[in-house]
Amino acid sequence: MATPEDEGSFTDDLQQGLFSHLLELRSRLIKALAALMLVLLALMPVANRLYTELAAPLVAKLPHGAHMIATEVTSPFITPLKLAFYTALFISMPVILYQLWAFVSPGLYKHEKRLARPLLVASLVLFYLGAAFAYFLVLPAAFRFLTAVTPVGVEMMTDINHYLSFVMLMFFTFGFCFEVPVAVVVLAAIGVVDLEKLRSGRRYAIVGSFTVAALITPPDAISMMMLGIPMCLLYELGVLAVRWLVKPGSLKPEEN
Repeated sequence: MATPEDEGSFTDDLQQGLFSHLLELRSRLIKALAALMLVLLALMPVANRLYTELAAPLVAKLPHGAHMIATEVTSPFITPLKLAFYTALFISMPVILYQLWAFVSPGLYKHEKRLARPLLVASLVLFYLGAAFAYFLVLPAAFRFLTAVTPVGVEMMTDINHYLSFVMLMFFTFGFCFEVPVAVVVLAAIGVVDLEKLRSGRRYAIVGSFTVAALITPPDAISMMMLGIPMCLLYELGVLAVRWLVKPGSLKPEEN
């Protein structure tokens, strides 16, 4: 039977453990924030140039003589800085994820670490690929369509702040949609689905991919196809990854 002294000792150990975890979390957050701020400071002098590069897909499709506009007094200053922050976040994301991993990994089982490491790297790479796919392929096609359907007598002049919001939404949308293989592997690893269910669910994955694409892409068939088809292919990649890498319930605790 536990004595009051034992209970007091247990409470003290629990408090000390919690305090040490909070200190570790603070240290990791400070390091992640420091990395973000260093990259942001490095990018601030070239913020306007960054925006020029970001606006290139739209500017290249604008009619002759058309240009972008700033409808707010502070937009020419604030908007490039916002882009510099987003870019710094993209660049420093590996450091931020590493700090998160360094904080979480001591509490994981060995088999969980073996699966979590490649999933973490794959999720980061796929997100970057999705954003690059949106910038180099989807946005030019979408702006070509939007400029082509502009009514006669209407001059297309896009606000720089609205353009930044639209492009960043597209980047994050395509980045997260490209995480399909990671989501498939995680669901298989925790036992929600198995290889047979994934194979038999292909038709539902195809319908779901094109439904999502229709909802979140610009209102043209080309943009929808450019997201729906990659999502279907990424689903197949996830099925292959499950076949090669995942054992059923591999994220469940190992039995002694």
